[in-house]
Amino acid sequence: MNIEDFRDYCLNKRSVTEDFPFDEKTLVFKVAGKMFALTDIDNFESFNVKCDPELALEMRDRYNAVKAGYHMNKKHWNTITVLSDLPESEMYKAIDHSYDLVYNKLPKKIREEIEKES
Repeated sequence: MNIEDFRDYCLNKRSVTEDFPFDEKTLVFKVAGKMFALTDIDNFESFNVKCDPELALEMRDRYNAVKAGYHMNKKHWNTITVLSDLPESEMYKAIDHSYDLVYNKLPKKIREEIEKES
């Protein structure tokens, strides 16, 4: 996976926006204003995604590439190293899982509005 693939994959999800709320190099992806993924655009070696706490621990145990979220809530976020033992298909699944976690916690009214747009 490269930065372009990562960015395109995130942006192809419903109602996703990107911005730089922290600094000029940390690219953040949000759905309805809620963050689900972020990465360093200058040095795309890893990315952070939200994760169910139990699954987060399982992934960290199974893959060297998956660590507790760097500069994030360690219980709910994973940092995934791109060039690693984690298959690319699993990286995409981690992005999907993160998006779904955030999307499903949005208020019903907002989810309905997003679904109407699609």
